Amino acid sequence: MTGPDNDTRQAPLRVGALVFPGFEVLDLFGPVELLHQTDGRFSIRIVAAQPGEVASAQNVRIVADEGFGDAGEFDILLVPGGIGTRTEVANPVLLDWLRRMEPQARHVASVCTGSALLAKAGLLDGHRATSNKIAFDWVVGQGPSVQWVRRARWVEDGKFFTSSGISAGMDMTLALVERLFGRPVSEEAARRAEYQWNSKSGNDPFAAA
Repeated sequence: MTGPDNDTRQAPLRVGALVFPGFEVLDLFGPVELLHQTDGRFSIRIVAAQPGEVASAQNVRIVADEGFGDAGEFDILLVPGGIGTRTEVANPVLLDWLRRMEPQARHVASVCTGSALLAKAGLLDGHRATSNKIAFDWVVGQGPSVQWVRRARWVEDGKFFTSSGISAGMDMTLALVERLFGRPVSEEAARRAEYQWNSKSGNDPFAAA
């Protein structure tokens, strides 16, 4: 159990949630829902290459508030995964945007294969990180200088939070909320969402499978 972060910035913290064609819906909306359950502690903006509609892997469309060129600074950068990451790891515009945004972010959090994008951008070099276990070997190939952790529900290393596959992003998000605002706030967010939080980062039942 950890206490809240000692950073002096006040809520609401600005969250920039990246989307791209083929992003995974729960990777994004699971964390967004839990952040929303914290009494206004977070302000969330959806960011894509251009403002407007972006289709998920499930062909559910979301409207991006901002494009890469007009996005402001964010306290937290949220990067989902999804089948679209296979294309986006070769997208220099997206990777350059991540490199520009990372230094000013208080925390950078990825869900599932979103860590492949961070790794390909070089942001995770020398850091511990994890990812979706089904796609784990592919993700490792995107960042050979990353200290990949195969058995972990999520991994915290400094400002970086990376989670395992899809639903694990919700567990990671609650851990991030705990880091920022303390355990009671994260537990209350889980209660409001009627979500059973796996609060032990090393409890990863899917790694062996």
